[in-house]
Order: sequence, then C-alpha cells, then structure tokens
Amino acid sequence: MADHTEDFLQLVAEAKTRIKQVSPEAALQLAHEGAVLLDVREEEEFAQAHLEGATNLSRNDLAEQIEATVPDKSTPIVCYCAGGNRGALAADTLQTLGYTNVVSIEGGLKAFSLDRQD
Repeated sequence: MADHTEDFLQLVAEAKTRIKQVSPEAALQLAHEGAVLLDVREEEEFAQAHLEGATNLSRNDLAEQIEATVPDKSTPIVCYCAGGNRGALAADTLQTLGYTNVVSIEGGLKAFSLDRQD
C-alpha cells in the first residue's frame, strides 16, 4: 500500500477532531447491540477479511450510496478500514450528511485480530 501524503494525513487529523473513535472491543459491543458495521475499504480488501456481519461500502461510494444502505440517520454506525484513516474520514462524511450516531474504530481492522470476535 502506498505511503500517505502529508495533505491526506492532515485531512485525516482534522476529521479525527470532529468524530468519536472507539476501541475494537467497544466497536464489537456496539455491533452486538445492533449498530451497523460499515467497512469502507475497497471490495477486494473486504473479500480478503472483514468483521463478521459487516457491510461493505467503499469510502468512494459512501456519500452516494449510504442512504440506500442505512436510511435512518439516527442508526448507530461503526465505520472501519484497514488502519483507521479512511474510517475516520468516512465517519466525518456521514456526520456531514446528517448521521447522528457514528463512530470510527481507532486503528481500524489492524487494531485487533479477527479471531477474537467469537
């Protein structure tokens, strides 16, 4: 995967000041309580590994397709990606679109191992 540019990292840092980040454990608890797990990675990445029960909607398609996927803007949503950057940007975008109960997994999928979710 390519290194991130300074501008991209600045954009992510700004987004993280406007969103709530949660631990992997808290994210799984939210999902257990009914939150939508939203994997914002590309389809190929999702096919390789993802959290059980997650819905894949890449960050590039998010603004255009989220209302069809999650029509109720008060629905709890947990965004994640591989390392936390795209998930943070996605959570920020969702808030801009009027979603009121959105968090991002701090550190993304890499923050925990998939075998812990039984």
